[in-house]
Amino acid sequence: MLVDDYEVVRRGIATVVDADPRLRIVGESGSVAEAVRRLPAIRPEVLVVDLQLPDGTGIDVIREARALAEATRILVLTSFDDEPAVLESRAAGAEGLMLKSARAADIVAGILTVHEGGSIWPEDRPSEGPELSASDRRIVELIGDGHSNREIAEQLGIAEKTVKNRVTVILQALGLQRRTQVTAMVAARRRAGWKP
Repeated sequence: MLVDDYEVVRRGIATVVDADPRLRIVGESGSVAEAVRRLPAIRPEVLVVDLQLPDGTGIDVIREARALAEATRILVLTSFDDEPAVLESRAAGAEGLMLKSARAADIVAGILTVHEGGSIWPEDRPSEGPELSASDRRIVELIGDGHSNREIAEQLGIAEKTVKNRVTVILQALGLQRRTQVTAMVAARRRAGWKP
């Protein structure tokens, strides 16, 4: 079953999938509400879902599918593979995540991999993230709690400028550009049971 709000994308994926004799499209949806309504009747073996939907996110669909049918295998097909997206998808119960920019043959291979019990995640993003010092991990945790640089400096007993410099280093180490991305990453990791 395909869940994507762009009909042209769904049609393209459906054409690729239906061309493989091992696969068959059993349903399509363009929204969270429609997917949730159709899932009980369809109960697909594999659910291919986008994260960006007009009335919610693919995470909502994944959670509903996971609660409905534990046997359904789930592959996220999205335009973004940033770490929060990967971690949220894992935490919700997906078996893999691929970019829409992947070649048609790779998407088919990804669907088959997930169907056969495997998983497929971006190779360059280890699930536990890069190694950070204990103090940097504490700063990440405090950013995740919504604290400003000044508040972090006060809690850790260091200069605010030092915190600012460390945040810059942390962002580079994590491959992120903004503090808000760190906050989202921490939230996703906590839902996945990760401890800083």
